[in-house]
Formats: sequence, structure tokens, C-alpha cells
Amino acid sequence: MATKTISLDEEAYERLKAHKRSGESFSEVVKRIAGERSWTEVAGILSDDEAEDLEAAIEEGRERTRNRRERLGYNTSTDK
Repeated sequence: MATKTISLDEEAYERLKAHKRSGESFSEVVKRIAGERSWTEVAGILSDDEAEDLEAAIEEGRERTRNRRERLGYNTSTDK
């Protein structure tokens, strides 16, 4: 297999290293990360009904979280 040498600054190297799993090569990390889809690539996959259902489920989860935070005494307007 042919190889290419690339240069990374320290920050880029550390970010890549942070994604590296045990026993995984840097080439495997790059392939795994580069193979991930961005939100712009998956836009339009869901039908309008599916998108509405997903939005409703997300909002229900947020509401449960808000309720749980209130029960636990967190001030939801200032706590993060």
C-alpha cells in the first residue's frame, strides 16, 4: 500500500490523537472520521412526517429534562 506524508500543527495532531482508539492507526482514525456524514449530507433523508415526529420527540425529551431539573432544584435560566 502506498503512503503519503502530511504535516499537522500541534493542535491538529492533538485533536486527531484524541479520536484515536486503542490499537487503531492514525490512518484508520482519519478514514473513520472522514467517513462520518455531516448534517448537510443527511438533510432531506427524512420525510416531512418523520421530521415532525423527530422534532416532537426531541422537544418531549427537552421538556422531561426541564421538569427533572426543576424537581432537583436547578435554576434553569442561569444553570448550564
